[in-house]
Amino acid sequence: MKRRRWPEETGIAIILLMVALAMSAFSENFRTIQNLQILLLNGAVIAFLAMGQSFVLLTGGIDLSTGSNVAMTGVLATVLIRMGMPWEVAAVLAVAAGTALGVFNGLFIHFVRLPAFIVTFCTFGIAASIPMIITGANSVSVKDPGFAVIGRGSALGIPMPVFLVLVAAVILTVILRYTPFGVQIYATGGNVEASRLAGVNIARTIVSVYAISGLCAAIGGLIVASRLMVGYPSAGSGNELFYSIASAVVGGVSLFGGIGSIPGALLGAILIATVSNGMNVLGVQSYWQPLVIGMIILAGVTFDTYRRRVSFGELARRFGRGAPQPAPSVSAGGQD
Repeated sequence: MKRRRWPEETGIAIILLMVALAMSAFSENFRTIQNLQILLLNGAVIAFLAMGQSFVLLTGGIDLSTGSNVAMTGVLATVLIRMGMPWEVAAVLAVAAGTALGVFNGLFIHFVRLPAFIVTFCTFGIAASIPMIITGANSVSVKDPGFAVIGRGSALGIPMPVFLVLVAAVILTVILRYTPFGVQIYATGGNVEASRLAGVNIARTIVSVYAISGLCAAIGGLIVASRLMVGYPSAGSGNELFYSIASAVVGGVSLFGGIGSIPGALLGAILIATVSNGMNVLGVQSYWQPLVIGMIILAGVTFDTYRRRVSFGELARRFGRGAPQPAPSVSAGGQD
């Protein structure tokens, strides 16, 4: 009888359920509908950042510019609206700017051969300075009611930010699981040189994943600005980056590349949002939250490292027994 295989996201789903039940037991306010809506709305931005970060992590990279991208795109959208531009056009241009930042990251990382940490740390500073410069470090408010649809509206009875997360999660999951590009992302994260020899266009893959990360961060920036109807130059300078990496890693995305999924990252984002929200409801001081999230990241990375060691050990044993290893099928995307 064939042994049933549970989805890889089962573990994080069980942990999320246990945390939610524990928070509910400690506080009646946690399990109210109003608090659930707040949790999901706050978690929407984290979810977008986590999904974008996951694409980068799957190739073995990292994107430190996501938090600054949130501030830059939110301020750009509000400034353009204040200048008289239709909010739809302003939103598209702001998202394009955020995506361009991701493309810039990918181009420098691949063609200049600089470490992802260095490049994205530099663009973190650049993107953080742009909104400060164009606004004089002042917030920019808007009154166009149409712009509020992104952060305050609803679709099919679901709050718009949550609806956008669900749509994005479906699209990104399909890309990773059912397209040649998704196969190439996993292959690149697993072994760059082997992927190059198999015909994967490494340049296109690297630039594309950073562009997707920039796109997701830009949408997160629009959600923040739309919910508040204000573009804050300091938005995204808090724990957003911290939470995006934590969500992806806790959700099973490997920091070493090649392992992970969007549903896992999404569940990780919900877990981080639940922990943060629960601590707020319980009246825990905010300075305790980075400690707790840091411990969660440490546990996730430790588990990830142990999992990889076990996988490599199993692989070595198979080679030692001379077991035949089928070559991975990677769709050709052109040589780098």
